[in-house]
Amino acid sequence: MDDLLPAHHGTWQENHEIKMQRAACFVNLQNETRYTKFPHSVGTHPNKIMRVIGTAGHVDHGKSTLIAALTGTHPDRLKEEQAREMTIELGFGWLTLPNGEEVGIVDVPGHRDFIENMLAGIGGIDAALLVIAADEGVMPQTQEHLSILDLLQTPAGLIVLTKIDLAPDAGWLDLIEMDIRAAVDKTVLQNAPIIRVSAKTKTGLPLLLNALNKILEEKPERLDLNRPRLPIDRVFSMSGFGTIVTGTLNDGHLSVGDEVEILPSGLKGRIRGLQTHKKKEETAVLGSRTAINISGINTEFIKRGEVVTHPNQYQTTRRIDARFRLLKNASAPIKHGDEVKFFVGASESMATLRLLGAEELLPDTEGWIQLELRDPVVTVRGDKYILRRPSPSETLGGGIVIDHQPKGRHKRFNANTLKSLESLAQGTPTEILQEAALALHAAPIKEMVIKSRLETSAAETGLQALIASGQLIILEDGAQTSESNCLGIALPHWNSLRTKTLGILETYHKQFPLRRGIPREELKSKLKLLPRIFNAAVQKLIRDQAIMDYSRWLAKPEHQIKFSGAEQTKVKELLRKFDQNAYVTPSIKECQNEVGEEVVTALIELGELTTVSQDVVFRKKDYETLVQKVCLAMEQNGEITLAEVRDTLGTTRKYAQALLEHLDAIGITLRAGDIRRLKK
Repeated sequence: MDDLLPAHHGTWQENHEIKMQRAACFVNLQNETRYTKFPHSVGTHPNKIMRVIGTAGHVDHGKSTLIAALTGTHPDRLKEEQAREMTIELGFGWLTLPNGEEVGIVDVPGHRDFIENMLAGIGGIDAALLVIAADEGVMPQTQEHLSILDLLQTPAGLIVLTKIDLAPDAGWLDLIEMDIRAAVDKTVLQNAPIIRVSAKTKTGLPLLLNALNKILEEKPERLDLNRPRLPIDRVFSMSGFGTIVTGTLNDGHLSVGDEVEILPSGLKGRIRGLQTHKKKEETAVLGSRTAINISGINTEFIKRGEVVTHPNQYQTTRRIDARFRLLKNASAPIKHGDEVKFFVGASESMATLRLLGAEELLPDTEGWIQLELRDPVVTVRGDKYILRRPSPSETLGGGIVIDHQPKGRHKRFNANTLKSLESLAQGTPTEILQEAALALHAAPIKEMVIKSRLETSAAETGLQALIASGQLIILEDGAQTSESNCLGIALPHWNSLRTKTLGILETYHKQFPLRRGIPREELKSKLKLLPRIFNAAVQKLIRDQAIMDYSRWLAKPEHQIKFSGAEQTKVKELLRKFDQNAYVTPSIKECQNEVGEEVVTALIELGELTTVSQDVVFRKKDYETLVQKVCLAMEQNGEITLAEVRDTLGTTRKYAQALLEHLDAIGITLRAGDIRRLKK
């Protein structure tokens, strides 16, 4: 990446409109040819985790002004935002806490018309600042934002009572705080400190920073599964750099030079450069507000809500199983078949709601749902989501994604389905991993762990417990660890596959009792398994002595080819004809006419007869004698012709030619014109 920029020129993380506003400055600076290196920061270690704070609150309660006072940067970037004095799109800033930790801040819109823009930024935060103006108190969007924070179970938060310089007296502030405590009761912010501040006079800002410092120190760090996922909340193009996307990195880390994939589109590019808080980075770490310069993809092909990942680490989905809570102030119950808007990460999609285990869900109650999405999204188990009614617009509720890749549409009142969802939601690591294995059928162990979304040590414990108890069957040799690529299958699926396989063999043996077994390819076709899974399952059954391996055929161990009395009589009569002239034998068609096609096939599979061409067959003992005689003649003379074989064996040209071509095909002889030599 060309890391030279004109002095004072805008950075990637600025909106396209600001870039255009600064273009004139850039022209003037070009005349002075004053350039400076793009600012560097110390290389960030991949294991480091950064924090992001989000604001929430009613329109015009001072969120953006508070951020400007804390950071020195006003988050309202757009002309329309500045003209209307309200945030429309997401705004961003950053600050350094008293302990030296640098954190990002996301400013979200408060006005009800822009609530869906708010959802694009609030999902990936570590803590929230619920901002309430002292001159107005709790307002409608305060309540809606609070509900969303509660639904997303935002892990930490503070309540910021702003504009205290507008309060008539301290008693008024006490009354406002009483109202606030009533509003946040039984929510994630019920025990959050209330900090009184004035962005105008700077009163309370040091206290706010110290309180923010404290709640972040007490908050556990995010789970890092080393599977980077950055939901895109802005995308734009910058002259000299190309495509820029921004978002909060939810997992793992991204580095300059990494190949990346944009999902759901599937477009692939490469990271040309990274920025965090206006600093150039070689590696973006978990939790960081990150701008990515991507080469190989034009901006018109990327949209907000898509996700930047490493290739082949995530799959999109159009179906989701989830736990859902309907807000107590919802205007009406939800019912099976309702159309809703689904928000997760920075994405949104229309969805059809399938209510499981109930006909309707009343306000302030919870239940199980399956969502059929109109557009594909990227989400994983454990993600928090929000549902809104499309018209009239209303936040309905939200919850947690329990299964992001369900096998199919559930029967709505199936007890086993509901029990499985309960296990996934509340179970031990062993139970969660078992449910992941059940959902995937046969799959590499590491894919089961990925689907479970368990931390490594918990996944390892659950895995070993499943294997030890026999609930997870390992189909391939290899390391039995959470990072292993060897195939595993949950015991119920294995029992079902084993039963089905043995049932197919049993049916085949009854239908074709004179055949050694079912051809491998035919069995694979009947089982409808991928080659890797089929081969691993067959080898497991062979090791368990549940089936016998006859190279091209597979059979049950107890299966034997047995001729009836009438068939045995016909076979004896046929073999007498082979006795009459061992080297001038009945053709295969003549044999089939004599004893039947199935009996001839059985004689071949039993080794009584050996075919050397489509028409020529010998008894096995005679075939072996023929081969020995031909090889001995070549050893003595160095070579042999077709005529010499015919005369040596006392047979005809037809049989001599069929035998020699057969020996060529199996690699015993080499042909050079009219002669054959032994292959060295």
